Amino acid sequence: MHLSDVLSASIAWNPADGDLVLLAGDVDELPVIETALATLPAKARGQVFVEVDDMHEVRDLVAPGRVCVTWLARDAGHSLPVAVEAWLAEMLPVEVDRDHRVYAWIAGEGVARVLSS
Repeated sequence: MHLSDVLSASIAWNPADGDLVLLAGDVDELPVIETALATLPAKARGQVFVEVDDMHEVRDLVAPGRVCVTWLARDAGHSLPVAVEAWLAEMLPVEVDRDHRVYAWIAGEGVARVLSS
């Protein structure tokens, strides 16, 4: 399923089997994030970051069991760009003998794309 099947204005979202997934945006991007999550298989692995003004905006978000959802509250000093950069630094280590892949959509950065070490 492609996101364009469900949302009229959408992102291209088509991670390959085995890709780690990363979705990141603020509370205004939740419809896109929720729809992308709904297209993932149960065995998907990855991370979702959602930036909110404060913890009162946090709500339930359905994700596959191995996809971690992290809410970042601006009033507590959390930052979406900092969280994304730190996660990618951990998930895309430089190793000569292995390529690491993350299929990512980050709000404001255009289409989803593959990032690799």
